Amino acid sequence: QVQLVESGGGLVQAGGSLRLSCATSGSVFRIGAMGWFRQFPGKQRDLVATVTGTGSTNYANSVKGRFTISRDNAKNAVYLQMNSLKPEDTAVYYCNVVADYVNYWGQGTRVTVSS
Repeated sequence: QVQLVESGGGLVQAGGSLRLSCATSGSVFRIGAMGWFRQFPGKQRDLVATVTGTGSTNYANSVKGRFTISRDNAKNAVYLQMNSLKPEDTAVYYCNVVADYVNYWGQGTRVTVSS
């Protein structure tokens, strides 16, 4: 059974930075795409950024130039560096990993950006 453990969320002022981490535990043969999604209150979960096994990245337009996704294949971990944070980035952020062709989600970590 694969488990994802997220960390790094919290409260930050507008213009500040946070780094989210997601560690994968359990027996895994192959990890494919990894990514981050976020969910605003009462809304569906939206893509923030993804990174493939070969390092190709994709970002939501709203975070391009401010957020950077990266992965460490040796640690089966994915990170999201968030700079120039805005109040509208306030949400619960979820890690997503495709492991052995199965989609897994983290428990979510809350990011709050104060104005």
